Amino acid sequence: MSRDILFIQGAGADTHDDWDNKLVESLKLSLGQRYWVHYPRMPNEDEPSYAPWKSAIADNIDKLGDGLIIVAHSIGAMILVNAMASGPTNYTINGLFLIATPFIGEGGWTSREITVRKNLGAKLPADTPVFLYHGDADDTVPVDHLDLYAQAIPKAKIRRLKGRNHQLNNDLREIAHDILSLG
Repeated sequence: MSRDILFIQGAGADTHDDWDNKLVESLKLSLGQRYWVHYPRMPNEDEPSYAPWKSAIADNIDKLGDGLIIVAHSIGAMILVNAMASGPTNYTINGLFLIATPFIGEGGWTSREITVRKNLGAKLPADTPVFLYHGDADDTVPVDHLDLYAQAIPKAKIRRLKGRNHQLNNDLREIAHDILSLG
């Protein structure tokens, strides 16, 4: 039996083909053949906008349905978590795995498109495990954003990875381990 994983890319010119594809390959290698990693291209990756990305993510969740595991990187993770907090989902999500996620709100970044949500964690699906990963050598998104998410989503499992950059050095072994731990 295979399990579906939806990987949401980060933003930037050629990110899908030249950057985050390495994360997807690492995840596939670490998980083995029981998991199927879906890696759709997000719209206008070099200049992301909340509404089109939210819609593309929702469309991909609709295609894959119940029991999905979602892994998301950087801007893609930020859009995903804020979209999920904006209203109930029609599907059971078996896990959210967020990598190097920019925080929108006090102490983090600002956005003209995303509303700052109080009690962010309470707005996420109650039974969905949430894991947050951030390298302490990330020079794109400050590692302090991990602490902001830890406060905003108290149920989240926090993974601060020593010596890892924004791409976690293209090594997602810890994420694969946590996915496998879900059973």
